[in-house]
Amino acid sequence: MKLSKIVAELKLESLTTFNSEAEVSGAYSSDLLSDVIANAEENEIWVTLQGHENIVAVAILKDLAAVIVTGDYMPNETTITKAQEKEVALFSSKLTSYQVCGKLYQLLQQR
Repeated sequence: MKLSKIVAELKLESLTTFNSEAEVSGAYSSDLLSDVIANAEENEIWVTLQGHENIVAVAILKDLAAVIVTGDYMPNETTITKAQEKEVALFSSKLTSYQVCGKLYQLLQQR
């Protein structure tokens, strides 16, 4: 599924520019960076409440399609700047991780 469709359907706030044509193969939700490194798959969307700059490094390492920071958490300016420089698609959502994952699951089942 195209990243642009997910962004529109979930009403995500884009914090960086992104490739709207990027294909998303699935999603992974975790707040432990080591867990994401061990288990997330290429082209997945990572759902987390982490907002520090290390999320950018993990997204690059795993070649993730995007990172969604959920709830009342917002990445700091350093993280947003680093994500933009490294071309990591970074989004925020006021929804909880649970809600974002539920909506992502429903969307990705439509493929």
